[in-house]
Amino acid sequence: MKHTLLYEGILLLGVTALYGQSKTGTSVGQFLLIEPNARIAAMGNAGATLYGDIQAAYYNPAAIGQYDVNGVQFTHSPWIADIAYDFAAVGLMFGDFGNLYASVTSLNSGEIDVRTVEQPLGTGERYTVSDLAFAIGYGRRISDRFSVGMQVSYLQETIWHSSMGAFALNVGTLYRISENGLRIGASISNFGTRAQFDGTDLRILYDQNPDRYGDNANLPAELLTDKFSLPVLFRVGIGMPFVLNDANTVHVAVDAFHPSDNTESISAGAEWAFDNLLFFRGGYQHLFLSDSEVGPTVGAGLRYGLDTYTVNFDYAWADHGRLKETHRFTLGISF
Repeated sequence: MKHTLLYEGILLLGVTALYGQSKTGTSVGQFLLIEPNARIAAMGNAGATLYGDIQAAYYNPAAIGQYDVNGVQFTHSPWIADIAYDFAAVGLMFGDFGNLYASVTSLNSGEIDVRTVEQPLGTGERYTVSDLAFAIGYGRRISDRFSVGMQVSYLQETIWHSSMGAFALNVGTLYRISENGLRIGASISNFGTRAQFDGTDLRILYDQNPDRYGDNANLPAELLTDKFSLPVLFRVGIGMPFVLNDANTVHVAVDAFHPSDNTESISAGAEWAFDNLLFFRGGYQHLFLSDSEVGPTVGAGLRYGLDTYTVNFDYAWADHGRLKETHRFTLGISF
């Protein structure tokens, strides 16, 4: 009886420890999770079934196969703590071959004072933290209702004189029941190699035995950092456009998320389009996410045709709780 109770107690402690642990903070490349597009960001970042924007490929690479025009899009966001975030993308059509996509992501902290325990007011030196990613993608319509796509990325994170690099793969599918019917999309993002920091900041002089005098107290040595995985994200969503009349359409989208370094969540949003000219959007990010600091989102957009060109401008506001809010501005030109 005592042994049975002991085994049950050990099992209970093991299960409690298993469910009490969180994977938050166990992956690198977190800048890859910043959603770029202002239109989709204003809809709660529920983008698995949305297309028409070049940057929709970030949410689901199958959107590349849905391009019906060539175009470029650029997003700028004054991110949290005065960090600058920029995302540029281009999409090109190649007929029966399919469509191609390329993007560049940049996150930069600006210059930061170097502070130490001995010099808490600063040493006079300054450093920067920067993240950069390059991606190329391909998408194609398998039929008039079904499209697939993929994207390969190389990313680099740099802190002062040290950096790490990794490769990542995104794949996705998108199915439309009809032109104005239900849409189902799914994608997996950031499936890639493990990354490890290296650089001159990790080169040190080491005293193998500080208690011994007369030996070499300045041996060249190097600190080794652990290897970490990228933040893999599985996303599945449904979307539905509701055509009210010739001038008004409401598009509703819902996404479910299963990340490798956090808990599951659901995001939802809607867009009201008036005369395909003015757009008003709203949504909510990551419902049911443990310790979430994000919440409601709102935004608006304007589309204007100029001969053979169409210009889009979109804005999104997103709540980040104690970290305040963020703003996204997206400018796009299709031709």
